[in-house]
Amino acid sequence: MTELKRVAIVGSARIPFARGGTAYADETNLSMLGTVLGALADKFGLKGQKVDEVIAGAVINHSRDFNIAREALLDAGLSPRTPGTTMQIACGTSLQAALVLAAKIATGQIESGIAAGSDTVSDSPIVFGSKFQHRLLSANAAKTTGQKVKAFTKGFSFGELAPVAPSVNEPRTGLSMGQHCELMAREWGIGRQEQDALAVTSHRNAAAAYDEGFHDDLLVQCAGLVRDNNVRADANMDKMATLKPAFDKSSGHGTLTAGNSTPLTDGAAAVLLASEDWAKARGLPILAYITTGRVAGNDFAHGEGLLMAPTIAVSEMLQKAGLGFADIDYFELHEAFAAQVLCTLKAWKDPVYCKDVLGRETVMGEIDPAKINTKGSSLAYGHPFAATGARILGLTAKLLEGQVNKKALISVCTAGGMGVAALVESAQ
Repeated sequence: MTELKRVAIVGSARIPFARGGTAYADETNLSMLGTVLGALADKFGLKGQKVDEVIAGAVINHSRDFNIAREALLDAGLSPRTPGTTMQIACGTSLQAALVLAAKIATGQIESGIAAGSDTVSDSPIVFGSKFQHRLLSANAAKTTGQKVKAFTKGFSFGELAPVAPSVNEPRTGLSMGQHCELMAREWGIGRQEQDALAVTSHRNAAAAYDEGFHDDLLVQCAGLVRDNNVRADANMDKMATLKPAFDKSSGHGTLTAGNSTPLTDGAAAVLLASEDWAKARGLPILAYITTGRVAGNDFAHGEGLLMAPTIAVSEMLQKAGLGFADIDYFELHEAFAAQVLCTLKAWKDPVYCKDVLGRETVMGEIDPAKINTKGSSLAYGHPFAATGARILGLTAKLLEGQVNKKALISVCTAGGMGVAALVESAQ
């Protein structure tokens, strides 16, 4: 059996994340992705150079984005000999891309790769209903002008022109992610105040990270934006308490608000992975190593919490690695909603859940809050769906840079009842 190679995280780049409809109103998934790939190429001297593979994707996309990874790497100035693969696994897209590339590097199939993601709600596709869609297709397929006119006008009604609003509701349940998370919060007894407190901590940690210069070499400006425009250094419990429920507006029991949920966000991020030999031959740094990962799914359509699958992915990953929470120094838990993080933490210390769902005889245990999202996370920075995994992976590698014998765990929940997890270790 071939000995596995260590997979180095060389570095990352991302554009500042922006609330939907603000700084990136005129940007597209392709323009943002091309910007971060170009910044990564500039940062590590890769312009005109061949990288073995780029894997990237977007969750909300147009038909024109069908080959976005390849088009973006060409726009970025990488060698045309660099192949691009487009993938999508909702919010876990760029972390899953990193795991796929890491497996290829570890087994010697490739020596280098870039994992990336881009998403924009400001450029969401607006589509027509199926009746008007078929009318247009029929008119386009007709051979003569008369036939085209007839295909377009026969039986036409102006009601067909009403656009279909973009939706990220779950196809199997018809509920939005926020509505599902409300159900989770209710099931696990997660209250409004503790959700607000987690959100305040995220903003304060993120603001402190900016103040200490942590982000200085991670960000590249785009459309005049130089820092994430959702981070609120003045976030506090009093302000949070004024916000009304965002998803359950009628029952009187809603706890998820615009403050303790991630905003609709535009942005892109990318991470460069490589074998040690490839990085050292080019004089490139090794910030940390990505060592393993796991993807899991659950039966959310029949009662399991939509965003609880990360509990399974993390459990299976740690079991396979022979590790427990006590072996982890940093926990980077994607904050889709404050309630999602709190439900996850509660499940890991619940005996019934750990036995019935995770197949463990004992609980996984409690995590010290001081080890969780020490530089802030998605509640503060925002959440451009496909870009979040790369943002977190790049931040984690920077967090571990220069440290000795440290481990970090990454967990990302996704639509469709899935979760993606990864382990990262310091390079020393």
